[in-house]
Amino acid sequence: MTRRELDAAAITDPALRAAFDRCRRLNARHGKTYFLATRLLPASRRPAVHALYAFARLADDIVDDPAAPAVAAPAVAGDRAQRLQTLSRDLHTAITGGTGHHPVVTAVAHTAHHYHIPHSHFDDFLTSMRSDLTVTDYDTLDALRGYMHGSAAVIGLQMLPVLGHTAPRDEAAPHAAALGEAFQLTNFIRDVGEDLDRDRVYLPADLLAAEGVDRDLLFWSRRTGRRDPRITHALRSAAALARRFYARAEPGLNMLEPRSRPCVRTAFVLYGEILDAVARDGYASVHRRSAVPLTRRAAVAAAGLARIAAGRLTAPAAPAAKETAR
Repeated sequence: MTRRELDAAAITDPALRAAFDRCRRLNARHGKTYFLATRLLPASRRPAVHALYAFARLADDIVDDPAAPAVAAPAVAGDRAQRLQTLSRDLHTAITGGTGHHPVVTAVAHTAHHYHIPHSHFDDFLTSMRSDLTVTDYDTLDALRGYMHGSAAVIGLQMLPVLGHTAPRDEAAPHAAALGEAFQLTNFIRDVGEDLDRDRVYLPADLLAAEGVDRDLLFWSRRTGRRDPRITHALRSAAALARRFYARAEPGLNMLEPRSRPCVRTAFVLYGEILDAVARDGYASVHRRSAVPLTRRAAVAAAGLARIAAGRLTAPAAPAAKETAR
């Protein structure tokens, strides 16, 4: 299947094919919902999506190095900052025509060039990744959105030229950015406990305070395994906030090229259902990570495949080629 995707994307250089294959394997291993949705894209578009995902994953793994302590000492944070800087320099070299040292960088630079993705999107992303080394919470939603612009909104903007759009870019872009933010807010709600283990609270402090929740209460709940109704109410409010971002994003689905819509709609539905899973678990994400059942993920993906098949059946036939004069 990898060979078919690379052939469809006209990627022929052996080293470049190996780089894109590395990206695909990273997406398959870690992306799950994202990778499943990507399977619904035309084969020629998939390598670019794998590359964008893998680059984001590469930077995220530097920030959240599992071998490092949860609360990093200054020297450890400095090492991570240096690794991010090295990654940034490598990307800049590759994206401006030089040779990248990391295969993921090689693949994402090729993608940026092929789809004319602005370099500033990658700069903004890496800026947010650097902030994770020193910033552990956000006072307001506006402050959090400043972070999410780089960590999530620009991911949607990077994806937009790969997916293609029928509406003008300036009209489609705000919806693509909102979808990135919706996905990230969903992750924040699902991963509260894991983020606490890294000394981070991503949900805005003012949203939490409205329900009587602060950092100390969250850490107490995580440490003791005990629940508190104030946390439940705060997470319910956060889920309502995330759904508002999904509502902002939804009109953009029909602004995409028709052949990309089943992929993005599948991701839209499945990520939204993570919020449903959190609700079914009683908003207990301080203590455990909720997930959409595999059978449900498969059913939504099958519906996406059915939409693709229906689109092919109803698409107008291509006009017959005219005979050339003899």
